[in-house]
Amino acid sequence: MPYRIGVLALQGDFKEHIQCLNQLKVYTEEIRTPEQVKKLDGLIIPGGESTTISKLIKIFNFEKVIYDHALEKKALWGTCAGMIILAKTLTEINPKPLGLLDIKVSRNWYGRQIDSFEKDINIVGLNKPFRAVFIRAPVIQKVGKNVRILGEENGYPIAVRSDNILATSFHPELTGDLRIHDMFVNMIDEKYIKK
Repeated sequence: MPYRIGVLALQGDFKEHIQCLNQLKVYTEEIRTPEQVKKLDGLIIPGGESTTISKLIKIFNFEKVIYDHALEKKALWGTCAGMIILAKTLTEINPKPLGLLDIKVSRNWYGRQIDSFEKDINIVGLNKPFRAVFIRAPVIQKVGKNVRILGEENGYPIAVRSDNILATSFHPELTGDLRIHDMFVNMIDEKYIKK
């Protein structure tokens, strides 16, 4: 049975994630209803506008199924806005994060759209630097004891993992480099190997 990976398709750059996963020949679908999440092995919450995505998660009743997905130890990945949504706490008042990943995040740390940039980042588990794309990107101010830092930029964590949850403040889906998507697929492999 092939793995089923879904990308939350409420707002943001979900299509780019799907294109990357298609290149890896993984079964992928756009997720638009909570019922779809229940059938997945992995879920990606993409970059976009974190306040909008957060509101839509609540409006369309995704909170419980995302919690359940995480508690069942199924793979979960948040990129940029997705990382903000998965965080335990934010330095700002809004949006209210889901609290699934023990990190404290500062939104728009790198400034406005005009301040977007690319930089080669060393990522744990990758054999050469990853060209990371930062667009109005958040940064992690604090990590919990069970969170492993996978990459840093200027002394701040920008890629982390805690068990079945992965988070990146940058956009791997915009680079053409599939290594972090492949890392996410391998997280699903780990779950089934442990059974």
